[in-house]
Amino acid sequence: MPETPLPNKTSSFKEGVFDSLPIAIGYIPISFAFGLSAVKLGFTPLEAIFFSCVIYAGASQFVITALLSAGMSLWVAAFTVMAMDIRHILYGPALRHRIKQKLSEKKTVIWAFGLTDEVFAAATTKLIKNQRSWSENWMVAIAMCSWFSWILGTMAGAILGNGYLDSYPAVEAAMTFMLPALFLSFLLASFKKQNSYCVVAALSGALIGITFFSIPIAILAGILGGCLAALLQADKTSPLNNGTLHD
Repeated sequence: MPETPLPNKTSSFKEGVFDSLPIAIGYIPISFAFGLSAVKLGFTPLEAIFFSCVIYAGASQFVITALLSAGMSLWVAAFTVMAMDIRHILYGPALRHRIKQKLSEKKTVIWAFGLTDEVFAAATTKLIKNQRSWSENWMVAIAMCSWFSWILGTMAGAILGNGYLDSYPAVEAAMTFMLPALFLSFLLASFKKQNSYCVVAALSGALIGITFFSIPIAILAGILGGCLAALLQADKTSPLNNGTLHD
């Protein structure tokens, strides 16, 4: 007798909670550092938690608190953060292109809010491995659990950073250095042959901006420089330009 194929299993909400654990473990120390940094910059613990609840933008939260504490206007800080996170506009359409199921409007609103880099990567991996195993319940679970872990870490950092870590200066210094360490790891990972031009262009734009203008201009110049270099490099290496496509 021929073997009958096993029925396809759709991922459940519970499986989404379990799959979110690696993201949550990575989010808690970074959000703890944000809560600690926000309090040290003069924000109240409630304001720090509000940033994580509403903005929920990872490293951009460090940037906006630093800009606001330095006296920048809210509009300039908001525009800078939007420029940093403009890539998120592409996440929804990229996922929607792979999803074949009919989506629920209410559930989509929930998991779309929590569509960070890591959640997008997890969802894309799930869809690539087995498109039919993806479900909105799984997506809601992984997005919301990641969001709650970010808020939990922020609460811990904001509360403990409000004087409770004064007796442990080494711990406080280590947590404060977490954000520069995160950016340094990203920078070192980007120093590959195919990305070297983009890194140099971004650093050059940021250096020119901070030398002649201000920090927000430096951030925008770095973003624009890196994006333009990436576009030019992609254009040079495209099959149409190197002659690999033929009629």
